[in-house]
Amino acid sequence: MITRRTLLGSLAASIATSQTSPSGVLRLRARTRRQGLPLTQDLLWRPSETAIIICDMWNDHYCKSSARRLTVMIPHMNRVVAGARALGVRVIHAPSGTMDQYEGMPQRKRMKDARDAKPPVPIAKWCYLDPKDEAALPVDDATEPCDDDRVGDRVRVFNRQHPDIAIDARDGISDSGGEIYNFFVQEGVRNVVMMGVHTNMCVLGRPFGIRQLTRLGIGVVLARDLTDAMYDPRQAPWVSHERGTNLIIEHVEKFWCPSIEGGDLTRLDRGAAA
Repeated sequence: MITRRTLLGSLAASIATSQTSPSGVLRLRARTRRQGLPLTQDLLWRPSETAIIICDMWNDHYCKSSARRLTVMIPHMNRVVAGARALGVRVIHAPSGTMDQYEGMPQRKRMKDARDAKPPVPIAKWCYLDPKDEAALPVDDATEPCDDDRVGDRVRVFNRQHPDIAIDARDGISDSGGEIYNFFVQEGVRNVVMMGVHTNMCVLGRPFGIRQLTRLGIGVVLARDLTDAMYDPRQAPWVSHERGTNLIIEHVEKFWCPSIEGGDLTRLDRGAAA
């Protein structure tokens, strides 16, 4: 069972075991929730031990409002990812269900070729909400949560990651929790920044998502300015889409992991000592 004490202990261990590299560390202003109130503390992460996972930023979506919000997010995401990559942070592109489009690319091969590693817990195909670990989500996403004026059929309309998201030669491409875990063990990655969509669905539930990474003992934070929820304000709790997304972020901060601003990934603290 994942408890609050376990999560806070994991955070403390992450801070205590981080080491200063010659070029400095990432100082992440990590926000969690305690008794409903925000609590901010610094996480000091070595860039070489840190990876970004870009979750399900597909080239289209049946919910056109969601697709429009994604295109607005991409320029900021590209700036953050490029800055982090330049500091030595690994970048994994995870557009689930589209790996056939990347077959033969070195970024795809890099992930497939990572040495097998035995995870401490099974890697699930999907990590569903377990009431032993967290409360119910604060928004209704059980029914069609698209906020289009007229919601179309819920069908697949994507076939790859959005083309405006830059894929560098140094990056990896995978939607496999096992491949990603193997790569992290091989490369010494201990900490992950999750970004992408949708916060209440794939970002939490994928086999490389927040629930699974936490259960694997990997340090995780959510980039709260680089994510978006799947929520329709015409459904409970009848708040704006922005507020609905923020409620999900607060849920993640309370039950799973801290959140940060993406800009924290683009700067090194050269004088910090963990």
